[in-house]
Amino acid sequence: MIDDSNVGDDSHRSDAMSGVGQAPLDPFELLTTTRAVRKRLDLTRPVPLELIKECLTIALQGPSGSNRQHWQWILITDPAQKAAIGDLYWRAVQDYAASEGFAGNLAADDADRSRVQQRVGDSVLHLGRVMRDVPAMLLPCIDTGGPLPDGNQAGIWGSVLPAAWSFMLAARARGLGTAWTTLHLEYEREAAQILELPDGVHQALLTPIAYCTGTTFKPAPRQPVDEVLHIDRW
Repeated sequence: MIDDSNVGDDSHRSDAMSGVGQAPLDPFELLTTTRAVRKRLDLTRPVPLELIKECLTIALQGPSGSNRQHWQWILITDPAQKAAIGDLYWRAVQDYAASEGFAGNLAADDADRSRVQQRVGDSVLHLGRVMRDVPAMLLPCIDTGGPLPDGNQAGIWGSVLPAAWSFMLAARARGLGTAWTTLHLEYEREAAQILELPDGVHQALLTPIAYCTGTTFKPAPRQPVDEVLHIDRW
């Protein structure tokens, strides 16, 4: 039986304010409790720019192929810009919710897993509705100077995605919530126009940034390692 008592971001609540008296996280806790935060984002509490810069400074220690460091980071705080990107995101979420692959539709033949997936789906819909109201959004990008080349896409995206995850870990350690989302890329061109991105700058993902309404995140259920590990051969 799958334990759904701590799926995703919203299952274990606390009245404690994030970041107030929070003890430092050891590496194990940080790595196993950095969740996609959707329903527990504090939409009313501003996030200081210097705190976001501190997290991003840490993220820039992430790996970059050939040390190119051709990442760029778009921080969105202006209400009009947030609303425009948030509306694009909500359109993409609605498209996703109508698809067979929507999280809430998965594992329908497994009652325990289905319950978990429905909760994930509910939180996805919630984030879609409130994305325009989060204190800040961060859009990591990669600057290739032109169209994405054919061939090794892993090498290209591997030069920005680890840094994006490092940002989220740094944010978690400071009482901030984030969520790795890519749904808005269905409307990537429209987003690029809103943000006035030059040609050759490609968007990797979009994350909200906000203080959390609680601190008690726990590891989520995952497959046993022996079910996904292959040694030497498939």
